[in-house]
Amino acid sequence: MPLPREYGIALRARVHMILSADEQTALLELARASIRSALLGAPEPAIPEIPALEQPAGCFVTLHELRSHRLRGCVGRLDAKAPLGKTVVKMAQTVLEDPRFLNDPVTASELADLEIELSILSPLIPASSTVDFDLLRDGIYLTCGDRSGCFLPQVARETGWSKEQLLDRLCSEKMDLPASTWRDRDTRLFRFTTLVIGPAPFVPH
Repeated sequence: MPLPREYGIALRARVHMILSADEQTALLELARASIRSALLGAPEPAIPEIPALEQPAGCFVTLHELRSHRLRGCVGRLDAKAPLGKTVVKMAQTVLEDPRFLNDPVTASELADLEIELSILSPLIPASSTVDFDLLRDGIYLTCGDRSGCFLPQVARETGWSKEQLLDRLCSEKMDLPASTWRDRDTRLFRFTTLVIGPAPFVPH
């Protein structure tokens, strides 16, 4: 997908989303309620009237199995067109449609065995080169023609991959291109930071 047009000036400065502990808890509860309602065919939950949730921001919602940490879904949006609260609701619903799990979708009965994590994104920052990013701190978004791919910062921290390995995997696994494509002149890299909320059990104890 092409770089969203809405960034404009926001591309020139790194902006961090700051949320209090109560606001983070409210977002987690909103995401949980959105997933439950989607699985049960119930109405969408009401978004709490909290000013911080009205700020535009991108967000990823990730589900893992508690015991094995096996991925059960990860979906998000990079652009900051919609208020954070609405984006969380939409991504929480969409994570249930992750195309990698169409043959093994998440069910209501397994929610107690899952954990949930939210990643709230800063605006995208253009990098000076395809290796101009902090391996353990930055998420990366790579474009080449009409192909693009994204890795959250958690990927490098969890896998231990080098920058080169991360870019190879991004090209081959996310963009369906040769692993070395990131070395081409027409590729562009954008970096971003995240505020990670969780991981937390889907069903709080």
